[in-house]
Amino acid sequence: MPIKIKRIDQTLPLPEYKTSGSAAFDLYSREEIVIPAKGWALAPSNIIMEIPHGQGLIISARSSLAKNYPGLILANGIGLIDSDYRGPKDEIKISLYNMTDKNITINRGDRIANAFLVKYERDMWNEIEEIENSDRGGFGSTGLR
Repeated sequence: MPIKIKRIDQTLPLPEYKTSGSAAFDLYSREEIVIPAKGWALAPSNIIMEIPHGQGLIISARSSLAKNYPGLILANGIGLIDSDYRGPKDEIKISLYNMTDKNITINRGDRIANAFLVKYERDMWNEIEEIENSDRGGFGSTGLR
């Protein structure tokens, strides 16, 4: 399905799937960004998308992020962009956290994150008084002897 997308800076490329088997496409930083030591910053991705209703855009770290920028992580683990985040100023931004004691610089045009679309359904709640199944225990309980 064609997705409507707008680039803010036309000199940077459109996101692309790098191989025929790629599940995600790369996001670039539109600007040079300095992430302060033990701090966070938002890297603008250069794109605004009209994500189809019933879908969301998941942002994850590129597998090479740790190699290229040791100590830099996505601040929220993953990002989720809702389909109603689509206004003319709703540029997708990548939230980055620097775990090191030194500033980290992201250069303009660096590929720093992956993104992929996921379909979802919204369910209704059916509040009940009791849950019928027994407790499993959680937090590794299936691996205990």
